[in-house]
Parts: sequence; C-alpha cells; structure tokens
Amino acid sequence: MATAVIIGIPGEAGLWLADLNAGTVKPLNPTGDLANANDLRKLGGTLVKDVDFAVAVSTAQVALSGHFDG
Repeated sequence: MATAVIIGIPGEAGLWLADLNAGTVKPLNPTGDLANANDLRKLGGTLVKDVDFAVAVSTAQVALSGHFDG
C-alpha cells in the first residue's frame, strides 16, 4: 500500500509530497520522469496512478466540515 502521495493543483506551479505515515506535506522538486510528467501537467495534462479518491477544497475547514461540491 502506498504511504506517500505526490500532489499537483491547477494554478500551483510546484508539486507537493504528502507523507501519510509522518503526517507531513512538503514541497517537492521533481527530477527525471517526474519532472517530465510535471511539465505535461503545466500544459494542462492530468496524471492519475494508484489513487481512487482525490478532491481539491478551498480550505481544510471545508473538508473537515464534510462538505463536498461534486
């Protein structure tokens, strides 16, 4: 089972690494194939692998309140 997730959000140039075990989220400087995939993302591409649920929300409070705009 995966214990980390790489996140990219439209309008945000960088990528983020969320370490689920440590409970941390840190900026990620992609290299190699990951940098190539990030370049495609910047052009509007979407890459999803081994993630079955992801939702962007405006604030953590929105998520914690249970709101979901479908």
